[in-house]
Amino acid sequence: MTETNPTPIAADLEADIERTRAELADTVDQLAARLDVKSRVRDRFVTSDGRPTQTAFVAGGVLALVIALAVVRGVRRKDHR
Repeated sequence: MTETNPTPIAADLEADIERTRAELADTVDQLAARLDVKSRVRDRFVTSDGRPTQTAFVAGGVLALVIALAVVRGVRRKDHR
């Protein structure tokens, strides 16, 4: 025979289980967000309307500088051989 009206203890346990499930779901969502590297990078370098952020401009400038320095260094090495 099954009981249709849960006892106070059973009701407390069910509420605790539901609370634990909600907390676990929230934790899983937070972990999934941290592991989604593509979205995190996109959020850092592109605004919600699709324009590059200031960080993107700085990173692009630094990359251009590194490439220019590598080219200059390569040209100078060829001249000294």
